[in-house]
This record gives sequence, structure tokens and C-alpha cells, in this order.
Amino acid sequence: MNEYLPYIIFGITTGSVYGLSAMGLVLTYKTSGLLNFGHGAVCAAAAYTFYELRETQGLPWPLAALIAIVVFGFVTGLIFERVGLLLAGVHISYKIVGTVGILVGMRALISLVFGVDAKPFKPVLPGGTAFEINGVSISWDQVLQLGLGVGAAVGLYVFFKYTLLGTAMRGVVDDPQLLDMTGVSPARVRRSAWIIGSGFAAASGVLFAAAQQQLDVNVLSLLVVQAFGAAAIAQFKNLPMCFVGGIIVGLLQKLISKEVGTVDFLQGLDTNTPFIVLFLVLLLMPRGRLVEVGRHVKARAVPPSPFSPRVRASGFGLLAVGALLVPHVVGVRLPIWNTALTQVILFASLALLVRTSGQISLCHIGFAAIGAAAFGHMIGNGVPWGVAVLLGGLFAVPAGALIAIPAIRLSGLYLGLATFGFGVLLAQYAYNKEWMFGFGQIQTARPGGFDSDTRMYYLLLAVAVAAVLVVLMVERSRLGRLLRGLADSPVALSTLGTNVNVSRVLVFCLSTFLAGISGAVFASLFGSVNQDSFNYMQSLVALAVMAISGRRTVTIAVVAPILLIVVPGYISNPDATLWLQVGFGFAAVVAAAVSQGSFHKFVARHAVASADRIVDPVLVGERPEPVRAPAKQNEPVGVA
Repeated sequence: MNEYLPYIIFGITTGSVYGLSAMGLVLTYKTSGLLNFGHGAVCAAAAYTFYELRETQGLPWPLAALIAIVVFGFVTGLIFERVGLLLAGVHISYKIVGTVGILVGMRALISLVFGVDAKPFKPVLPGGTAFEINGVSISWDQVLQLGLGVGAAVGLYVFFKYTLLGTAMRGVVDDPQLLDMTGVSPARVRRSAWIIGSGFAAASGVLFAAAQQQLDVNVLSLLVVQAFGAAAIAQFKNLPMCFVGGIIVGLLQKLISKEVGTVDFLQGLDTNTPFIVLFLVLLLMPRGRLVEVGRHVKARAVPPSPFSPRVRASGFGLLAVGALLVPHVVGVRLPIWNTALTQVILFASLALLVRTSGQISLCHIGFAAIGAAAFGHMIGNGVPWGVAVLLGGLFAVPAGALIAIPAIRLSGLYLGLATFGFGVLLAQYAYNKEWMFGFGQIQTARPGGFDSDTRMYYLLLAVAVAAVLVVLMVERSRLGRLLRGLADSPVALSTLGTNVNVSRVLVFCLSTFLAGISGAVFASLFGSVNQDSFNYMQSLVALAVMAISGRRTVTIAVVAPILLIVVPGYISNPDATLWLQVGFGFAAVVAAAVSQGSFHKFVARHAVASADRIVDPVLVGERPEPVRAPAKQNEPVGVA
């Protein structure tokens, strides 16, 4: 038992931080219907704010903690409440896009302000030995950290059960109009919940950085996934159980680390325990308990093109001519365009999955990584280039089929969580195994006779056009009609006798196959490839870029690679990529907000509320006051 005792102690203290973060996440979800993927970015921003105040400005740590947790949490809560209101009336896929955009934008902004390198972080709570258990020392900071978590869990339980505001928070999502009739403002209730939730996120970020003894924006941003694992155990609704779930995740993580430390194949499972817990809970929990909070909003259909067939044909012709002329006008920047062509295939596959079928994927870069690794191994064994590319796509298909399993029983929010967890697990566990990239590089090669960048460009252009045509053919086929029906109303599709599960599996497998092809042709460009080329965060960036690139497959396939690859390649500023990610992230929030007109309604409502009189009654749906004729002389005013 003494061998396990240190791991149990560290697991409980680490799990208490996970629990704190999960409680803040679930609190805002229960009161707004918005599960915030940007929760981890709030944790990171608060930790960096505390570091700046304490280390750079020289403030005492209690004052720095007060500003970084209370003041920062208050301001962030006010901002997020406005964002949550904007996203309240959009489809669940756009809610995910909006909060993913927050994570992408805030993470890049933190890197711009504080740098991308990890920084040492001194302990926050007092140290020293408090007591010993069987010779194992328990420090004061561990005791206080656990005490803070327990106190927060108990305090929230009492708050929700015995206070008027807590009762109002439980009812604000279900029926805000009814709550408003009781004299309690739903806006004030939501605002209070966001402030408390952001304060919990800030506190967990500071405590987690202190436990790790370093500041790393990537690690701190991932605290949201640790919170997802704890929240999944609590079924995304029970706040005290969130804390218990955090303790369970922390304990499992430390106990697994003891057992797998000497087994190469199992190494890495300990750090990925929260993602495994999240994935398994979503896979095994009874479907009836995975009910999304908030009202269901039907996605708006893509409107018909405003252009005639002749105009569209002319546009495609001009696009084809421009693509053929690129090698003759871009000069030394042709490798940038070659890279962009490989991403045309990726975005076409993502558009098929997200736009056409209404599914969600936050791990598409992971599918491309599988295709790239398989391609490299095939090339190393003498397989011809074209066959190796196809095999790269085929090797990615089982991963798509695996993700299709939760897609059969999950949708929307929970499918997004499952794919996010799978993408992080793939990157942190599988990438460094020999059957993928290992810790070095995999040698790749171009096909014979295509050493020239110009020749390679035309080959990649042909592959990209073929991939887009395949997606367009699928969209115009019977399967495409089924996929659009799947996005619009899966229940109606099932009523008509169609097996929607088969459609889900097919679209995931096809999309994954194309993503694997994208990774394979990308890997062939540079002569070698490694795991750094496929950062899991790029899946989130890709989703954000796709959201702002249009609503049609061809538009997305053309515009998104230009925004993601070409534009940064033409900017010499070393921080250009980060600035673009800031823009992509916050533009994704705007794109999500305007996806169903909610942004315009929000602006109109607040403009009317702040005006002295109604300027445009039609805009707000109210009947204008009747215009009366002026009274005649010596006639009492008001007489008909």
C-alpha cells in the first residue's frame, strides 16, 4: 500500500483541480446551454495574468491572485455572457464552432502577448509538511488545494439548493420567459453564472500551473479536456459530482502512470487518462442520459445559388484558368501553393462531413496524420507513389469507422467532445509510436519525374480536383440526399425506413479516406515528415477557417486553404500565423453568431431598448402607433 500511497495523494490533489475546472464548465453549461470549448483558454489566460502580476510587476501573490481570479473572472464572465447570448439561438454545430473559435483566438493571443515558450511557475500556496501518513509527507499546499475543491463543491451544492439565485440558475435554460414572469431577470441570472464559472476556470488555471510548476499555453488550454472527462462522469449536470469526477480522473491518471512506466507500448496512457475516460463515458453511458441542455435549433438550409448556371460555369472556368497559371506567376512561392493544394482535399472532406451531413469532427488533422504515416511506411517499403497515397487513405478509414461508433449514438455536442478527445489521444499517445512517426522522422518521396515544384503542382492540382469532384458527385447522388436529410432531420429519415447509422458510417469513412489522402500527398512534398506537422490544435483551426470560408463545398475547398496556408506564406512577420489564428478564431465566433440571424436580432433588440422611441417598428415586430390628423381650431384635442 505504501507504494501506491504517493500516487493516490498526488492523484487526489491533481483531481481536485480538474474538479474545480469541471464545476465552472458545467455551471455555465447548465445555465446557458453553451458548453464552452474556450474554457481552457480562460484557465491559461488567468494563469498568465497571475504570472505577469507576480513576477513582472512584483505584486504580492495574494493581491495578484485576487486580480487574476476575481477581477479577471468577473470581466471574462461578463464578456462570455454576451457571447453566450449571441450563440443561444444557433444550431449546436455553430455553438461548437463559436466556442472553438474562442479557444483558437484566445490561445493565439496569449502566445502573442506572453510568448510560446514555457515559463517556470513558482508555487502559490504555502509549502512545508503538514503531516505524514505511513511515512509519506503531505504538504500544506496539497491540503489547501483539496480543501478549496471540497469547499467549492459543498458551497455550490448549498448555493443551488437553498438560495433564490441558485434556484433561478436551475430554471433559466428550461424556461427563461417563465422565470422572467416571477420577477427574476434571466439576463442577471446568466450573467452571475458566467462570472462564477469564469472565476472557477481562473482559479483552476492558477492552481494547475502551480502544480505543474510551469506555464505552457498548450498544456493549460488542454485543461478543458481534463474538465470534460470529469464533467462526463457527472453526466454534465451534477456540480458536486463534477468534483468527484475530477478526483476519479486524477486518481486513475496517477495509478496508471505507476503501472505503465516500464512498458513501452503503454507509455503515454497516463497523461491521456482524461481523454480515455471522456471517450468511454460517452460511448457507454445510456443514451437517454446524454440530453443536451437548451432548446433544439434547426440549422438553416444552404440557400440556392443566386447565380445562373451560365454565370457559375464562367466562374469555374476562370477559377480553372487561374489555377493553371499559378506556377507561372507566383515564382519562388510555388511550394506554398503546393502545400495549399494538399489542404484542398482536407477541406473538401471536412465540408462533406460537417456542411453536408451535419456531423462534427474536431480530429480531422489526426486522420491526415494517419494517412501521412502510412504513406511514409509504404514508400519506405518500395510501394509506388500512387498506390502508397491510396493506401494512406485506406489506413485512415478504420479510425473514421471507430469515430463512427459514437456518431451512431451521439450527435452535436457530445460527438464533438468524442472527436476532440480522440484527436488529442491520437496526438499524445499514438504519434510517438513506431507504427506512426516515432520520435524521429519518416522519409518520404515524390513520384518519379516530379522533382520539379511546377510538375508537382500540376499533379497535386489533378488530385485536388479529383477529390472535389468525388465530393460533388456524392452530394448529388442518393447518398448525398440521405446525408442532407441526416443533417436536417434524422428522425424523419428513420421514419421513412432509411438506416441512418449506415449513412453516418459511410460519410465518416469517406471523409476520413479523403483526409488520409490529404495527409499522404502533404507528406510527399518535403522528403520527410514527423509528428510536429500534425498538431491536434490544427483540427480546431481548420474548423474555424472552414466556418468563415463559405457554405458551399467548392468555395470552402478553395478559400479555406488560401486563408490557412497561402496568406501566412506571403506575410514576413514572424507572428503572422498567430495573428491570423486570432482573426480566424474571432471571425468564427461572428460566423456562428450570424449563421441564423441571431446577431441581427440581438443588435436590433438592444438598439430598441436603448432608444427613446421606436425608429423602425417593423424591425422589432411591433405595430406602429396610428397617425392622427391634427386637431381643428377650437376643437378639443382627442375628439374624433
